[in-house]
Amino acid sequence: MTRSFRTARLIALLLPTVLLAGAWGSQLIGHLYPCEMCHWQRWPHYAAVALAALAFAVPGVPAKRALVFSAAVAIAVSGAIAVFHAGVEYHWWDGITACTSNVSGSGGSAEDMLARIMNAPIIRCDVAQWSLFGISLAGFNALLSLGGAGAILALLFGGRK
Repeated sequence: MTRSFRTARLIALLLPTVLLAGAWGSQLIGHLYPCEMCHWQRWPHYAAVALAALAFAVPGVPAKRALVFSAAVAIAVSGAIAVFHAGVEYHWWDGITACTSNVSGSGGSAEDMLARIMNAPIIRCDVAQWSLFGISLAGFNALLSLGGAGAILALLFGGRK
């Protein structure tokens, strides 16, 4: 097992673990409650943690490599979801869920629109609850997840000839 593989395996475990710890810390300590799309970003990270943890337990380098590769793909999926979510927050495109401000729908009475507004979730997907230097939490997840997945894949395949 090469040093670059061991590093890739460690990043594949630590990156999603740290990102999930940050998400849960923001929720439980910082009272930043997740919207629907925030939850979507967490699921691939849960899978990545499980896959990377298995890569420490299973015998055989080929199986370990496959698990680390799969964890990197899961991390990248979370990053892709985060790119979409950040775009919704920055109003680059419309969201696809009911947790955005687009409650007008097509037609209907004023009572229907009021009912849609009253039934809309309190935590909206199109409003960033927190940002730093203009980058929302979804934006940070996109940067870290896609960058981390790229680093893992580079470490896995960069030294192969």
